Amino acid sequence: MVEVVIGGSKSARQGFSFEEVAIAPQRRTRDASEVSTSWNIDAYKFDTPFIAAPMDSVVSPDSAVTISRNGALAVLNLEGLWGRYEDPTIFLREIAQVEPDQATALLQKLYAEKPVDAGLIKNRIAQLKESGITVSVAVSPQRTAELAPIAASSGADILVIRGTTVSAEHVAASGEPLNLKSFIYDLDLPVIVGGCATAQAALHLMRTGAAGVLVGFGGGSAHTTAEVLGVRVPMATAIADVASARRDYLDESGGRYVHVIADGSMGNSGDIGKAFAGGADAAMVGSVLSRGMDSPGGGTHWGSEAWHQTLPRGERQPMKQVGTLDQILNGPATTGDGTMNLVGALRKAMATTGYSDLKEFQRVEMIVS
Repeated sequence: MVEVVIGGSKSARQGFSFEEVAIAPQRRTRDASEVSTSWNIDAYKFDTPFIAAPMDSVVSPDSAVTISRNGALAVLNLEGLWGRYEDPTIFLREIAQVEPDQATALLQKLYAEKPVDAGLIKNRIAQLKESGITVSVAVSPQRTAELAPIAASSGADILVIRGTTVSAEHVAASGEPLNLKSFIYDLDLPVIVGGCATAQAALHLMRTGAAGVLVGFGGGSAHTTAEVLGVRVPMATAIADVASARRDYLDESGGRYVHVIADGSMGNSGDIGKAFAGGADAAMVGSVLSRGMDSPGGGTHWGSEAWHQTLPRGERQPMKQVGTLDQILNGPATTGDGTMNLVGALRKAMATTGYSDLKEFQRVEMIVS
């Protein structure tokens, strides 16, 4: 790893974003019909390795069914509007239509006016269960101890603990620290946790018993963490680092495999392909799905960082609607900019480089451009 001297006694590792790397062609190609994009975590198998991010502009009970029908996993944010309001559709329209300079204040108001409702959470999970899909829900690290047991007892299949950055032990002066290892051990369902961006941080999360680790700071284009906190790690490097931790933990644990899930900074199908080439097992995507004409954001996109009451680290973003969620995931594409037919693009990238499944594709050569 190249160390760059910033000045004086301060040096830094060099890192690479998706824009700075590319997938290298191989000597062999294969037909796209012979490529498998299937992915499984714990007992749950999916036709595609895509996870819809727990963002109100992307996942509602209705869009979760559509996304699942396309072979992906949708994650509903229990602390979002669907966990606070019986019918938040009027508020979703208001968010989409409000002037840009008023959007953050409106988000803060809507998410503060109504607290998360435990009864409503149970109803949402029951509604998703009745639709016959794999039910995945998300909570923040700060509210995991409170909300995760409700989700588990209500029948959720997969729990996601997602924050800007998550540690194996969340320390708080006001109360007991959340020890993820003991907490995950007591839950009778697979847990995906993150984000993280270094091998050491990922290794700590893997040791908690998590089934998957999120790489990145969440939110992607919808967050402004770099501008507000100065915190950012280029995603191509972060995924490769965490993939190396997965290998180390596989040896340390005697064969326990923890899935590496890229989360954020994937604005098109090319970025998604590079994430898998760099070592990801799955990709959590938000902005690419918010472009759906049937996405709940109505042509806008935001994450939980945007409605923080004292220090917002995100914004409501306008998004060009390019097609339906069906078209965005499985085509047919009507544009050539990498915003539609994500599954087809991944299959084509794998076929063009000669790989038949995702684990093989992680070995593809990459170059710095």
